[in-house]
Amino acid sequence: MRQALQRFEAVCDAPLAYARALKAESGRRIIGVLPMQFPLELAHAAGALPVILQEDREPITVGQSQVFTFYCGYNRSLTDQLMRGEFDCLDAVLFGDHCVQLLATADVIRAHLPNTPILFNQLISSLAAPWAMEETRNTFRQLWSELEELIGRPIAAADAARSIRLYNRDRQLMRAAFDLRREGRLNLTGRQMQLIVKSGMIMDVEAHIALLEEIVGAAAPTPAPETGVRVYLSGHYCQAPKPEILDVIEECGGHIVDDDLYHGFRFISTDMDETLEPVEALARWYLERNLRAPCATLSDERADWDDFLLDAVGKARAQGLIILQVKYCEPHMYYYPEIKEAFDQRAIPHLLIETEHEQMPLEALKTRVETFLEIARRRAA
Repeated sequence: MRQALQRFEAVCDAPLAYARALKAESGRRIIGVLPMQFPLELAHAAGALPVILQEDREPITVGQSQVFTFYCGYNRSLTDQLMRGEFDCLDAVLFGDHCVQLLATADVIRAHLPNTPILFNQLISSLAAPWAMEETRNTFRQLWSELEELIGRPIAAADAARSIRLYNRDRQLMRAAFDLRREGRLNLTGRQMQLIVKSGMIMDVEAHIALLEEIVGAAAPTPAPETGVRVYLSGHYCQAPKPEILDVIEECGGHIVDDDLYHGFRFISTDMDETLEPVEALARWYLERNLRAPCATLSDERADWDDFLLDAVGKARAQGLIILQVKYCEPHMYYYPEIKEAFDQRAIPHLLIETEHEQMPLEALKTRVETFLEIARRRAA
């Protein structure tokens, strides 16, 4: 298990270096994908390596002039990577509109990489609308056609079905790791769980599956004694929380038992129906995924994020909720008051931590987390 985690860490530390190496070795195209809604399956069926573009840890310097300073750290980091030449290995970029900042970032990429195709596919945001299913089908048909044009050949339905089976298996193994950790049978830190999911956004899916099978196979037969305050993490669309934040929560006595982070349960929440035609499976996956992990960027009368969190915290037997909110993330900022009101009404301890690309004062954060965990511990008692 240790070697598998080390491999995941190496990939997460240098995702584009991994992509370049695989491209040089295999000749596969690299398709950069912007979060959060597009599946990786079709790009894989086209013979490409789909890579969800990640925030890196470098200070934002040359890219600062290209976007507003009030854009979130993820978009500013992507722009900086672009200006440093990190995206020159990409053969195409795939994205949709759920955030005006992402739209601007895509425009900057288009301006500086004019020969790199930008595949823009607008997925419907009103998921309960009567026309949602047909609109979603049409969007994925459009993407299918654009990918065929990119690679210069048809994408066989059998190849898409195979990709769907592979990514389902990958998600199932990651969910199994989450379940085993929650049960105390798999000793993984929050940092390590993040590595497992983040590497799945980058790596060749078959290689990722092989390493995940090693990790899941290392689970203990019986649970270890439970320690710490059980904590549920929520928030952080698009980018991974800094591992140091997860470390602080655990060092202060928190036990992270579940989450709805994008680099967590949100990414792996929903499988595709392998019995359906690929386009139908893709469309149903998109529309049903919000029921498993509601998103503030979407409109769906069947699912509220605050209700979901109350239920999820209860199912995880968590003693408190920590909300990680990216600075300048408008969808999350708009929705947070509803979450706060719902948890205040039920007297469930919760803590809001605003994060940013630049280094956070960890000592001040530690004091806040310690106070929160003590409150949660006393209320549970």
